[in-house]
Amino acid sequence: MRSLLALIAALGLLCAGPAVAQPVGQYPFALTRAGQMLGAVEGEVASFKGLAYAAPPVGSLRWRPPQDLPESSEMSTAYDYGAPCLQPSLPAAREDCLTLNVFRPFGVDGPLPVMVFIHGGGFVSGTANDPLFDGARFAQAGLIVVTVNYRLGALGWLEPPALTENGSGNFGLMDQIAALRWVHDNIAAFGGDANNVTLFGNGAGATSIALLMLCAQSRDLFQKAILQSVPGRARLPSSQEAEAAGRQFVAALGKPADLRAVEPARLLAAERKLLEKSPRRFAPAMDGNLVTEDIAAGFAAGHESRIPLIIGSNDDETRFDSELEVKEALSSSIASLDELRRLYPDARTPSEIAASFYTDKVFSEPVRMLARLHAATGAPTFRYRFTYVPEARRANPDEGHGRELQFIFGVEGVPGAGIFSRRDREVASRMRSYWINFAKNGDPNGPELPRWDAAADRDRLLLIANDRIASGDDPSSERLDRLARESEK
Repeated sequence: MRSLLALIAALGLLCAGPAVAQPVGQYPFALTRAGQMLGAVEGEVASFKGLAYAAPPVGSLRWRPPQDLPESSEMSTAYDYGAPCLQPSLPAAREDCLTLNVFRPFGVDGPLPVMVFIHGGGFVSGTANDPLFDGARFAQAGLIVVTVNYRLGALGWLEPPALTENGSGNFGLMDQIAALRWVHDNIAAFGGDANNVTLFGNGAGATSIALLMLCAQSRDLFQKAILQSVPGRARLPSSQEAEAAGRQFVAALGKPADLRAVEPARLLAAERKLLEKSPRRFAPAMDGNLVTEDIAAGFAAGHESRIPLIIGSNDDETRFDSELEVKEALSSSIASLDELRRLYPDARTPSEIAASFYTDKVFSEPVRMLARLHAATGAPTFRYRFTYVPEARRANPDEGHGRELQFIFGVEGVPGAGIFSRRDREVASRMRSYWINFAKNGDPNGPELPRWDAAADRDRLLLIANDRIASGDDPSSERLDRLARESEK
């Protein structure tokens, strides 16, 4: 009955003619190049979920660049999320996964600012369909939010040596660019402004966005960026290293005759085997086309898009899978344990010292470096550090990497997010307001918000702490200077 009513409503709209997303009864409607889309409504927010932005990368399209969808006039419902992209941790994941989700205010005319979220997960896990990334709170503030699925692991970041027609294994990055092109071509149908697009993401998502800022093929597809916890000095694999990883992957598969015919379960088994040896096996690599330089080198040369930027990190960037990376960071340091104790006097145990050092070496200092470099181009640049811990968790804080996401999206009711106190909700509201203001006009500041000084102003940053939100000098500057000298040797 529901689908019949939707069909009748859509036919009535087609007779009327408008193409911009608008309510038809209780079914918001958008006419895209791929067809007519019927969304769902909950409260003040309309959502369109599981929208394909490229052809399914299966069969002969496996390990190929994303292909355009044919134009169509057919009608589809967009009530449910598509499948997550193939990954070992999600049994429901599939290869047919190049979909995105659109959240917009219901019954509000555009053109509206657009925010596109690229999820993290170390390039091997994660999904835009996570309840944590519900865009409803942003939509209620008059923005459109798009969340994107892209290929992960071996399917996203390797090209087996037997398949060399593309000269690149950066299929996940190609997917992100294809999604941005979809937004550019179709977002007006949902009431969005294709010339006011902000990318935001954390971890691997932030790394992706930094690479997109350096990529000629994507620089005209967005106008602002937010990099949350970007490991800005991370070295990307060379093309030779990526080719070697491809050979190892094929060997783990048993060298099948037809790589594009291997069943997904075998792909995941081979991927798990390689991830056990190196958790950073799958990542963007230098390909001489989309990726031509490391992020730090590109920003140092001023090659990035000179667009307004928010960039920051958390005071604790450890996570469940980072133990090996913490050990690697410690082993690469010229500092002795005694010197590290002096740098981190508040750390009580060697593991706390290691976690603090890892956070600063991999995130805090590189974030400061990128902020300085970008501000030097004259582009508006705003740096932050997020140290806030929900009140209910302060006695036993959990890993901090990604902790800011629940505050930005405002999804305290999501399972696993914990119980938010009144103070937690106030911090979430303010932080989200900064993101919203920035997406609207390139400046996070607004009425009734603590002033956020630009990073170009004496290297200032916004401190989001348990007791205050305020711009100030970086209290970690001395030890970050020490790490910077070490990194630049």
